[in-house]
Amino acid sequence: MNKQLLLAKRPVGVPAEDTWDLIETEIPTVGEGQCLLKNIYVSLDPAMRGWMRDRPSYLPPVSVGDVMRAGTVSQVVESTIGHMPKGSYWQGMGGVQQFVLTNGKSWYPVDPQIAPLPQFLNVLGIAGYTAYFGLLSIGQPKEGDTVLVSGAAGSVGSLVGQIARIKGCRVVGIAGTDEKCNYLTEDLGWDAAINYKTDNVLKSIGKWCPDKVDVYFDNVGGPILDAALAHLNFKGRVVLCGGISQYNATDSFYAPKNYLSLLVNRGRMEGFIVFDFARKYLEAARDMVGWMQEGKIKGEYSVYEGIENFRETFLRLFSGDKRGKVILKIDE
Repeated sequence: MNKQLLLAKRPVGVPAEDTWDLIETEIPTVGEGQCLLKNIYVSLDPAMRGWMRDRPSYLPPVSVGDVMRAGTVSQVVESTIGHMPKGSYWQGMGGVQQFVLTNGKSWYPVDPQIAPLPQFLNVLGIAGYTAYFGLLSIGQPKEGDTVLVSGAAGSVGSLVGQIARIKGCRVVGIAGTDEKCNYLTEDLGWDAAINYKTDNVLKSIGKWCPDKVDVYFDNVGGPILDAALAHLNFKGRVVLCGGISQYNATDSFYAPKNYLSLLVNRGRMEGFIVFDFARKYLEAARDMVGWMQEGKIKGEYSVYEGIENFRETFLRLFSGDKRGKVILKIDE
């Protein structure tokens, strides 16, 4: 049988236990031009909360009654597609389920000899590509720039800062615990870190970014975005990657109050979606593999087990009870 996690209702605020239904269905039969994959690892991402909202976005919302959308690393069980032989590994949008039937489109090969399989949902997956293209294509850092990163101990944020260091930038991170801040400065070698729960963020940015902020990579939105805008440098760039502080809001979203800083400083604030760069994923993968082999990139991740534990694991994204990439192994 195929265990599947279905969206049962559209959540308001933090998703409750009845947001999803765990069911069992027959494993699909493979036809001509099709491939059956067994999902091994599932990527848990803040964007999944947005996919549950019934509103226009860069992807259609997950329909009530459908399998919860998610990126996966999967292995071919049976195939009639020549380039996807039995036993090979692939990454794609397999969803929160044990098995997925596909025609092979939008699936990318995975080589477990290059890195552990979970890294293909982290450094060598969507998280890595998001950091790579968001910083380099949208933020366009130059050597000597000051790069400020929120959600800095998360999967995307931690990679953004590491790439910025490779490019010769001063890097300051914003995170939610002293342990995470120490991780950024001591383990990853960043120049400074700010604990947004105990520090005055506005004053701390001024302290640790004395030459102001050239690139702000925003993963959280809300008042922290406002504080970063207040310290934006001339021709500064704000990269809008996410707004996790707002995803479970039950009222209207927090709107930035310091947006006129963009006008005064002739700055630029631009949002992006990593899928827009899909044709260039190989370019990012080559660089990231090289940096990993050179010891310049560390990709921390935590694996939690059991499809039955999806909700508990998913909520770690919003409670802050995690560091690096959060991954769910479908079967214990």
